[in-house]
Amino acid sequence: MTIGAFAKASRLSPKALRLYDELELLRPARVDPHTGYRYYTAEQLERARLVAWLRRLGMPLARIREVVALEPADAAREIRAYWARVEAETAVRRDLASFLVNQLTQAPRKDTTMLELRYAAHSDRGLVRPENQDTAYAGGRLLAVADGFGPAGAPASGAAVEALRFLDTPDAPAGNVLNLLEDAVRGATQAVRDIADGGNDVGTTLTALLWTGSRLALVHIGDSRAYLLRDGGLFRITEDHTVVQSLIDEGRLTPEEAVSHPQRSMLLKALTGDGPAAPDLRLHDARPGDRYLLCSDGLSTVVPEDRLRSLLTTTPGAPDETVHALVAEANTAGGPDNVTCVVADVVQTTTA
Repeated sequence: MTIGAFAKASRLSPKALRLYDELELLRPARVDPHTGYRYYTAEQLERARLVAWLRRLGMPLARIREVVALEPADAAREIRAYWARVEAETAVRRDLASFLVNQLTQAPRKDTTMLELRYAAHSDRGLVRPENQDTAYAGGRLLAVADGFGPAGAPASGAAVEALRFLDTPDAPAGNVLNLLEDAVRGATQAVRDIADGGNDVGTTLTALLWTGSRLALVHIGDSRAYLLRDGGLFRITEDHTVVQSLIDEGRLTPEEAVSHPQRSMLLKALTGDGPAAPDLRLHDARPGDRYLLCSDGLSTVVPEDRLRSLLTTTPGAPDETVHALVAEANTAGGPDNVTCVVADVVQTTTA
């Protein structure tokens, strides 16, 4: 088939076909040595159409080259994983667009009712680990939990949280909180990289919430978690960046099987000395009565979610009691890991 006929059959332009040839993505079956004219076979149409479809998805050419070289089942998994990332990134942009629209269109509030956080944090070594590599922070604007790993895990988690602490000030602007958090995480990544000193066996998770006065901006990387207790229901608002979670997302593993999976603690993303990793970023509208829980996996892997919900609902208005009750529950269940949690209540106040 001539390049013109092949372009028409594959719905790819001749210009695109020439580009894909140069990138070794779709090589012609034969090139005329005198004219340089490209010829293709009908058997190449299936690959060409797959390339066209993947381009319509917005997949980068480098990624397409990897996908089309795979067996169909493996290619399907890669496409599913790519689209999951696209949807997650789209959700972040959608939340940001909604936030900006609301900021620009809502009328100034005329009442004197305000929302604020009441909070507490507690961290414990647990009953098995020789040291505590977790770090927690709770302030009027910033809530954070980090779970370090490797020989310098404790300094890594501490450095990551410390890199965010400058945000815990009333002077921090509220209009671009996602950008603020993204910049702060870059600083946290550099701080961890300095501690790792070129090694990739040191790192930390990081899950944090930044309070704007009416919303909470979330940044998350790793398998520490954030939960929201609202109207009696407990909702997990983060997704674990782990091997088993990716297998669950792909339908290759059930949540029940994940509990005992040998790779259940293997992270796909974290702050390490091995280079930057993109965190999840999104905004959450706050309501009076909301209760937020941030915790390391030393709590979430040993205390079932129904029990977490029960403990979070039995001490309303007392975050300090709640964090101690949660840590005690994890230790009662064996305390196999460091356990750290932050609890924050959204409460309504009235100014004079």
